[in-house]
Amino acid sequence: MDFLNKKIYFVGGKGGVGKSTTSAALALLLSKQGKDVLLVSTDPAHNTGDLFHIELTGEITSVKKGLDVLEINSGKETSRYINGVKENIKGLVKSTMLDEVHRQIDLAAASPGAEEAALFDRITSLILETVHQYDSIVFDTAPTGHTIRLLTLPELMGVWMDGLLDRRKKINKNYTEWMNDGDPVEDPIYEKLMERKNRFMKVRNYLLNQGQTEFLFVLNAERLPILETTKAINTLHNHGIDIHTLVVNKIIPVEADGQFMENRRINEKIYLDDIHDLFSKKRKLLLPLLDKDISSFEDLEIFTCNLRNSLLEGSQPSISVQ
Repeated sequence: MDFLNKKIYFVGGKGGVGKSTTSAALALLLSKQGKDVLLVSTDPAHNTGDLFHIELTGEITSVKKGLDVLEINSGKETSRYINGVKENIKGLVKSTMLDEVHRQIDLAAASPGAEEAALFDRITSLILETVHQYDSIVFDTAPTGHTIRLLTLPELMGVWMDGLLDRRKKINKNYTEWMNDGDPVEDPIYEKLMERKNRFMKVRNYLLNQGQTEFLFVLNAERLPILETTKAINTLHNHGIDIHTLVVNKIIPVEADGQFMENRRINEKIYLDDIHDLFSKKRKLLLPLLDKDISSFEDLEIFTCNLRNSLLEGSQPSISVQ
């Protein structure tokens, strides 16, 4: 099955639709296929440790044979990222200016986008450094808006880096012409920028390689998740990233009885039809609403089994939605 043979998976969606559970189930399903899998949570409201009933400490932890998990702390990653920037400029600016430069960097750390940049830097490192250690890496991302900013960063930062590199080229050219008798001048800043640009390009190549990377969005058959998913798919498409798979979660089973559930089922049918029409060319995996919360590993196994059955059946639901 082609879907289960990807190297990298990004799972996104609106908060509360079952994104973390789907990510965990996908990682568990992949490990059951005999793969070595790393499940990574980038969502600040981590649920991964709770799903597996273990306490995670920010380090890669084995939860079962073939399955490791990691919860990334965005606050710690931002501090690590900023400290790394400060370390990189040592020796590149005058000592008398260092305190002021550090102050400006600390101010930048509080600006919009700084956390996403730090998080993407960590994801970049994970992909480039561990992609050959695991058969698959599954990323459980934060709610939709955060995911979009995260996944579009390689393109945006690539453009920004090109601007910085062009500026450094002009500075070096002028310095060479005016002060260095035409001899090339070494520029450690330019070299560092090129190194970062190459890392971004490598990761972007992974993201755009449909044979290696799968993006899937989780939604419920409700108005707001459908609207949010539609906007996300269109935005990512404009950045060269196409979503091929949707997980439609918490569909009311046919055996759920009573007038209340019947009314909910009628309402749900309207939105299921909308999902079919709006996303007619997408793979749609329909999963039933369970009769209890995912509170044990056995419950997660049931959810994983439903995911597997839906994959085997294609886009057809394993439950009646009439």
